[in-house]
Amino acid sequence: MADIGRFNKLQIIKQTGFGLYLDGGEDGEILLPNRYVPKDQPTEIGDWLRVFIYFDSEDRIIATTTRPRAQVGEFANLKVVARNQVGLFLDWGLPKDVLLPFAELKKPLEEGQYCVAYLYLDKHTSRVLATTRLDRYLDKTPARYKVGDAVNLLLVERTDLGYKAIINSEHWGLLHRNEAFRPVKLGRKEQGYIREVRPDGKINLSLQPVGGQAADLLQQQILERLQANGGQLALSDRSSPEAISEAFNVSKSNFKKALGGLLKKGVIRIHPEHIELAN
Repeated sequence: MADIGRFNKLQIIKQTGFGLYLDGGEDGEILLPNRYVPKDQPTEIGDWLRVFIYFDSEDRIIATTTRPRAQVGEFANLKVVARNQVGLFLDWGLPKDVLLPFAELKKPLEEGQYCVAYLYLDKHTSRVLATTRLDRYLDKTPARYKVGDAVNLLLVERTDLGYKAIINSEHWGLLHRNEAFRPVKLGRKEQGYIREVRPDGKINLSLQPVGGQAADLLQQQILERLQANGGQLALSDRSSPEAISEAFNVSKSNFKKALGGLLKKGVIRIHPEHIELAN
């Protein structure tokens, strides 16, 4: 039986003028149309292909080698492209859009807007559907992250405190506004870091490394940049947060701390418009 809404490795059992038929087990023969047949690998009877399985616009199980923006069990930022009396349709990168039923809609959306959705297989129809009610698909067990852990983030929504983000497709976390030292965009995937795991289980995030090791790394980066630029760099503790972020991808606060550490060690001098190596 094929795994609907996900990639499968299926065997070619028939070749026809309009495509290949694959062995779908209990689902029978599944067509891979000619336009999706790969040109760079064997496609003889008995060969195996990695294909994505879903229902086409005529409700037939069909295969494709096109990679959708997400598969069942994943979160993705998808665009609303149409609506009908049942729900909204999201573009997930395949010819047939995925349905987001109104019952699975957390807040109103219009055509052209984007939303972070989770794709699931409806147990009654075996069709792939989307939902923006994300809580039920995130892990409720206590997270085992440690401060400083590097994690993958998906920024989901803006709050009064900052930005809610999904951590490693498993847990909610919060990126506070003062940790968003550069522009962030909802729906974007970012690398982030665990800044704090609170006693109540809530997780605070950062877009830059945290802790002493991170400070040492930033100091080393500043020294390397100074050496590569003849001993001077057109940044200082008075530079704008934007200029600092563009140069080192860190906040102004962390940059100033790093400069202070280097100054204390006697390896740099700080001027109003630049810094330079002390030797």
